[in-house]
Amino acid sequence: MSKTNPGRFFEDYEVGQVIRHAVPRTIAEGERALYHALYPARHALYSSDEFAAGCGLESSPIDDLLAFHVVFGKTVPDISVNAVANLGYAEGRWLRPVMPGDTLRAESQVIGLKENSNGQSGVVWVRTVGLNQMNEPVLDYIRWVMVRKRDAASPAPEPQVPELAPSVAPENLVVPDGLDFSEYDFELAGEPHRWGDYAIGEIIDHVDGVTVEEAEHMLATRLWQNTAKVHFDATFREDGRRLIYGGHVISMARALSFNGLANAQMIVALNAGAHANPCFAGDTIRAWSEVLDKAETDAPGIGALRLRLVAHKGAAGTQTLRGADGKYAQDVLLDLDYWALVPL
Repeated sequence: MSKTNPGRFFEDYEVGQVIRHAVPRTIAEGERALYHALYPARHALYSSDEFAAGCGLESSPIDDLLAFHVVFGKTVPDISVNAVANLGYAEGRWLRPVMPGDTLRAESQVIGLKENSNGQSGVVWVRTVGLNQMNEPVLDYIRWVMVRKRDAASPAPEPQVPELAPSVAPENLVVPDGLDFSEYDFELAGEPHRWGDYAIGEIIDHVDGVTVEEAEHMLATRLWQNTAKVHFDATFREDGRRLIYGGHVISMARALSFNGLANAQMIVALNAGAHANPCFAGDTIRAWSEVLDKAETDAPGIGALRLRLVAHKGAAGTQTLRGADGKYAQDVLLDLDYWALVPL
């Protein structure tokens, strides 16, 4: 009997199946330092204990996307190690801050299956929840993945495609206990722009670009214990190229968005997301954002912005999202729709 695990293929999933993912991960301060070394992340709430205390928190939490990557990485050996591509996200919410010293684990439930017309692969939808050492949920989200079949001749399951909300409703956003922006220090945060300074439909070009290298994305992928073969094994794709991990693109784009959105401090919901085109070493990532919606919250001094964050590898100032055919433009890497908390 083989002691190695080839990972799940499309035939191995059933709707309703619950998977408890292996290897819990304790997050320490070193994780934050590595995250900030990999990305130009400068949001003050995640950089300074003193700034966080001034906003009502006990200390600076771990970056929201760092927590997301850790939870996501737990799921890869069971969900996407044999994936062709990670296709999208929906209904994601951050439910409580992750603090240094917390231990995270993950569980997923299969909520949908549909074989592709070529019979070689299928799409698997899962709802994943990340839990801390007290079994408290810290985040949950839905994602769907295209997974290879072990045997193309195996029968297709009855298609079950879940209905997904187009966005998280503002009343369902979770503001962390104690968070208070009424004494927010705009000078230390880096920009003067308040919630009221942003208009629905406004486009913000984040100006800066970063060229990604093979070594840094592989360090990041290993750091989150993501074992997907497409990121490491150059023989796994016909073109012999390793894909840049999609989470690396997300974090790079979020970090670039500081220039124009320095006060979009906490990500609290992931409404939708698509990795539109592959990213490879040598590509230069740039980003722009569109303000999609605004909402007030019950927390003191805090509003919410719904933002579309687009990462692309086009020329500076490029803001094309789709071509005339309605498909994503070839230079678009990421289309991410999220809610962030901003001082009023």
